Amino acid sequence: MNQWFDPRHAQLEANKQLVDLSIKIDSLDLEMQKKDRFILNFQKIVMGDSVNLSDYETPDEEEQINRTDLNQEALAEIDSQFREEFESSGVTLATFSGTSSNLDEIFFYSPITGFISDRYNVTDAHYGVDVVAKKNEPVKCVADGTVILASWTQDSGHVIAVQHRGNLLSVYKHNAELLKKVGNFVSGGEIISIVGNTGELTDGPHLHFELWSDGSPVNPEDFVSF
Repeated sequence: MNQWFDPRHAQLEANKQLVDLSIKIDSLDLEMQKKDRFILNFQKIVMGDSVNLSDYETPDEEEQINRTDLNQEALAEIDSQFREEFESSGVTLATFSGTSSNLDEIFFYSPITGFISDRYNVTDAHYGVDVVAKKNEPVKCVADGTVILASWTQDSGHVIAVQHRGNLLSVYKHNAELLKKVGNFVSGGEIISIVGNTGELTDGPHLHFELWSDGSPVNPEDFVSF
């Protein structure tokens, strides 16, 4: 009898897929929790609030990891049996490995055109660039994303931050007016605010623009033209 018509093989394959799916769901759940905590803490930093490092710990994370480990053990057992059953069939079991998004793969629009008065300098804790522009000049979003912060801070005035794919964040400070709200999806090149002179850390109409990748600042001039 052809082994491909043996019900045992179909059952083994179904079990393998179920366990694999369970592992992926657990992993996705953990990633979503980490992303939510990252966004919350980023908002606190921009607003000038203190960040509690314990916020990065998930109470049930260890339990979920243990459950994942058990699933992996079960998967290994099923996979071993599955391979043994099909070894003589000549079928190769391949594994998929994806690659994470790269900043070089993202097309960045220029948020505003103007003269750079102060460049990115980590030593001076200046995590972005200051672009001097005309009063009431529109500010554009550099890439597709979702607004995660649209608020006012004493130092930076009207601030708006957008989360993009690949754990990338763009931040726009000292705006005269914000045109988007938290939760709004914006397209690259779409106007999100009006350049201004709000906040204490400014001495004229300009945009302070920052890019953050995986929680760390990057030099905007490496990716964006102004």
